[in-house]
Parts: sequence; C-alpha cells; structure tokens
Amino acid sequence: MFDYSNRMQKLSEVLSPLDKLDTHIDWEIFRPLLEELLQRQEQGLGGRPPYDPVMMFKIIVLQRYYNLSEEQTEFQINDRLTFQKFIGLTLAETVPDKNTIWDFKENLKVKGGIEKLFKLFEKHLRDAGLVGQEGKIIDASFVDVPRQRNSREENEVIKAGAIPLEFGKNKDKLSQKDTNARWTKKGNEVHYGYKNHVKADRKSKLIEDYVVTDASVHDSQVTDDLTKKGDVELHADSAYRGDDIEKQLSKKEIKSQIHDRAYRNHPLSEEQKKTNREKSKIRVRIEHIFGFVTNSMRDGFKLRSIGTERIVAGIGLINLVYNMARYEQIVRLKLV
Repeated sequence: MFDYSNRMQKLSEVLSPLDKLDTHIDWEIFRPLLEELLQRQEQGLGGRPPYDPVMMFKIIVLQRYYNLSEEQTEFQINDRLTFQKFIGLTLAETVPDKNTIWDFKENLKVKGGIEKLFKLFEKHLRDAGLVGQEGKIIDASFVDVPRQRNSREENEVIKAGAIPLEFGKNKDKLSQKDTNARWTKKGNEVHYGYKNHVKADRKSKLIEDYVVTDASVHDSQVTDDLTKKGDVELHADSAYRGDDIEKQLSKKEIKSQIHDRAYRNHPLSEEQKKTNREKSKIRVRIEHIFGFVTNSMRDGFKLRSIGTERIVAGIGLINLVYNMARYEQIVRLKLV
C-alpha cells in the first residue's frame, strides 16, 4: 500500500497531458447531459451497478487522445497508473472491459451524443470569452478509414449511391461495409474515407463548428454550412475562392479574406502575392489543429471504425478532445 502511495506521489510531480486536462476541465459540466443521453435506470437486485457516466466519458476521451482500440484502452488502463489516476480508479477497483467501453460509445452515437457534448463544451468556451468576434478560419482534413475490399461491380453500385444486393442479404456483412466512404486523390496522396471540415476562431484557434462529408466532397462546398452572420471576416486558402462563395459571404455581411488564386493564363500579380502572404499569417493558425491531431493525438485522423454514424461520432470526439486540450493550454499559459 505504501509502495503504491509513493509511486503515485512521484507520478504527481511530473504532470502528464491527462493530468493537465484533469486540472483545468470541469468534468461535472457534462454529467447532466450524459445522464440524460444514457437514461440510466436502476438495475434489479444482484446486478452490477453501472459505471459512473463521467468516468466512462473520461475513458473515451483518453481513448481518443491516444487513438486506442477498445481492447487496448482496457489493457492500458489496467497497465498504467496515470490512466487510472485520470479516470479516478484505484488498483482495488475493476476497470471497464472493452465491451463496456464499446457499448458506452454506441449509446452516445445512437442519440447524437457526441455532437451535443461538443456543443455543450463550445458554449462553455463561448461563455468564458474564448470564442470572439475577430474573424474565423475554415479548412478541411482527410479522415482515413479501413479500406474496403469490394469487387468492381460492387464499387460501381456503391458509387451510384446504392447498396450491393449481396450486402443487403447478409446483415453481418453489411455491418462491416462502409457504403458512404469515398476515394479521392490530392497531389500524390490517395485517401479513402471522409473529411473533417472545421471552422475555428482566428484568435484562440478553438473549433467552433464542424461538418463531416465523404472524402470526395470539395472543401468549398460546405462553406455556407459553416458560416453565419456575425462571423465578421473569413480566412481560407484559395480552394475556397469563387463567385458563389463571395456572394454567400456578402449576404451574411462577412468580409472575405480568402486567398486569391491563379488561373490558366492569369497568374497572380505581385500585389496579389503580397496580399496572400499577409492573409497566410492568419490562415495558417488553423494548421495548428490538424498538426495537434496528427502528432499529439497519434495519427488521430486515422480511424478504425466502420460506418458513417460511427465515423461522424469519432470525428466529433476528435474535435471535442482537441478543444479540451487547447482550452487547457490557453488557461495554463494565459494565452488569451
């Protein structure tokens, strides 16, 4: 017992990323919504009491932060004292198994819980004055999912927006097939999956909103969904430049700070190049989000889930965990 106490004391002297989150996040703000979403009921005599919903929520935050499978999440919590400390368990208590973690995520997914939790925390950020009115930045990142092994005929049916007959005959097979993910190519990179389109506050680099599409959808196609009156000004790269988007922004009284783009036989002038360089100083701030997810969250944009609903929930959780980590950094370092 004393060895355990001494070990925990030593661990507390060097704060892990989870310790920093735990210090600055008020997890109790999520409890009412979690209990509402899960509609927990008392079990009969002899049944095991349900795990605390806030603790389970912290487990899926931990899982997403380190990009772990359910099996690895269970193992790592059993193995690592820092993980146990974060979720509030001791060596004497039982760690939720992989199936319990899976079921918790599934219950949240069915009721759109992750999106609601994201919006709840976004409101918390807004109330704290961390989402201002100095302008927004939008951009998108690919989210890769397990590649499907379909026949050429099956892929043709999927591209046409239908489900192959063989998939429909076998419910188990259909559950392992993603008929909404799409292939796309950017430069020399080939991606299969989805896109995470985000709108971030230009000052705090916090994500205010997001839209999930398949990977083939062009970045600019969701601009109208991500913007609203009151955004003041919008920064984006040249992929978002177009007459339709300029009209959308004008209608919403948003000043366009979108990069100019060159066209065939119409290269950028020196003045446009200079203006783009100035705009880049703001627009590049959104790359912090994608860099954090890729590096600090262990290739966070590579998901193991199959199916649109699970992917949408997974992407929402990525954005929520990023906001938590960024909020912790802002508060700890007094950046805003």
